[in-house]
Amino acid sequence: MTLTIWLSIVAICVLGALTPGPSLAVVLRHTVTGSREHGIAAALFHAAGVALWALLTIWGLGVVVSESPLLFKVITYGGAGYLAWLGFKALTSKGAGPLQVKEDGAQQGDSLLKAGIDGLMISLLNPKLALFFIALFSQFVSTDMVLTDQLIMMATAGGIDGLWYVLVALVFSHSRVLNTLQRHSRWIDRVTGGIFMALAARVATIN
Repeated sequence: MTLTIWLSIVAICVLGALTPGPSLAVVLRHTVTGSREHGIAAALFHAAGVALWALLTIWGLGVVVSESPLLFKVITYGGAGYLAWLGFKALTSKGAGPLQVKEDGAQQGDSLLKAGIDGLMISLLNPKLALFFIALFSQFVSTDMVLTDQLIMMATAGGIDGLWYVLVALVFSHSRVLNTLQRHSRWIDRVTGGIFMALAARVATIN
């Protein structure tokens, strides 16, 4: 795997991790209503689930590309369409509203393991992750891909996800940071949406 390809994977994984959703809500809830350690546990277990999704997607795409190149091309264009849809939603977003952290989500008595299991399940039970990784990895999977490349891709996806949500747990325990990001959420959406649209165009034109 070349450095250019790896940096491309890094860029897309970063964008995916930054996209607000139920995963962010779970990590925030455990951080605010439990402790910083609870948030970190949820983040690390969530990253393990993301890494598993990534590896399963790579293996599945590897089988498809070797057995049915035409189907692989269809999946690739479908992935480009999904990236374009993500970009459109971000560009037309009015910005995120205030994040509500429910006090009954994670109680003070919750163990670190319980927080971790919540983080793991929110990733494993999210089918959108499978769609995202199909869109991401379809442009990089090939018949000559070796196991080392697959493991690098898996570790990159899981590592970036884990680093981001650990950062969330560390930083978002200070509410002023959260308020600042919310005020600028519309611009964050615009930048992210533009990048997703550009990536979709790239995937569609190189296949």
